[in-house]
Amino acid sequence: MKVLWTAAVSLLLLSVLPGCANQPVAGSVAKAPAAAGPTAVARVPAPAAGASSAQSAVAPLQVSQAPQTAAGSSGPMEEIVRERVAAKVPGKINSIRRLPFGMFEVVVDSEIVYVDENADYLITGHLYDTRTQEDLTAKRSEEVLRVDFSSLPLQLAFKIVRGDGSRQLAIFEDPNCPYCKRLEHDIRTLNNATIYVFLYPILSDDSVTKSTGVWCSKDPAAAWAHLMIDGQPPEKAAQGCKTPIDDVMALGHHLSVTGTPTLVFADGHRAPGMIPLDRIEQMMNASAPHAAVHVN
Repeated sequence: MKVLWTAAVSLLLLSVLPGCANQPVAGSVAKAPAAAGPTAVARVPAPAAGASSAQSAVAPLQVSQAPQTAAGSSGPMEEIVRERVAAKVPGKINSIRRLPFGMFEVVVDSEIVYVDENADYLITGHLYDTRTQEDLTAKRSEEVLRVDFSSLPLQLAFKIVRGDGSRQLAIFEDPNCPYCKRLEHDIRTLNNATIYVFLYPILSDDSVTKSTGVWCSKDPAAAWAHLMIDGQPPEKAAQGCKTPIDDVMALGHHLSVTGTPTLVFADGHRAPGMIPLDRIEQMMNASAPHAAVHVN
C-alpha cells in the first residue's frame, strides 16, 4: 500500500508544473490545492466590457472531447444529474458521464469535478485507478483541453522561425512571468521550429505595457528576446499603435488558458507551466506529422 500511494503522489506532482497565474475570479468552481505551482488553480476573467472583440478569431476554435464510452454514454440519468448540477454549480456544463463506481464526472467550463446523483456532494482533485495506478483525471483533462492547432488564429501572434521551421509550437506568455523567462532562455536552442508567441499579459498593468511595447516595435521577435533574455525593456509604444492583445485575452479565456507559460503543440496537446527542454523536444517531435497553417 505504501508503494501504491508513493506512486500516486508522484503522478500528482508530475501532473502540475510551475507557472505564473492570474488571480481566481468570483464564481469559479473551487479546486483542491495543487501539488506544485499555481497554474492549475487560477481562472482567467472574461474580457472587460468594451474590449476589442475576438469573435471572428475565436469562433472557429474547438476544444475536442474524447468519445464517450459505454460507461459514460449519455442517458436519462445523466440529463437529470446535469439539471441538478446546473442548479447548484456556476459555469457551463460541457459534458457529464456516469462512472463505473456510481458517481458522475462533470466538465464545468474546462474543469473536471465529481458529484453524486443528487449533486449534494462535489469532489475536486485527482481520481486514481488503484489497480493500474493511473491518474484518470489527468488523462481526461488532456482530452478535454486538447486544442485544434490548425484553427488557432496565428495572426494574433508573432512568430520566430529557426532552421526549416518544420516543427510548430504556440506559447501563451506574460513578459513579467519568471517561468516564461526561463522557458525563453531554454528554447533558444530549439532548431527546425516555428514558434508562435501569443502575448498574454495576465499578471499586471505593467505586463500590458510591456506586451504593447513588444508588439509595436519594428521587430517584435527581437524585442521579445531582448526583454525576456537580456532584460532590456521595449521602447514605449507609439500613440495609437494597435495590438491584438485584447483578442488574445479573449482567445485565452475561450481556451481556458489559466497561467503562463502555456504551450500548445501541433497535435493539440497542451502543457501548462514550465517543462524541461528535453520534454518539449519529445512532444514537438511526436506532434511533427500534424500539419498546421503557416502565417506569413
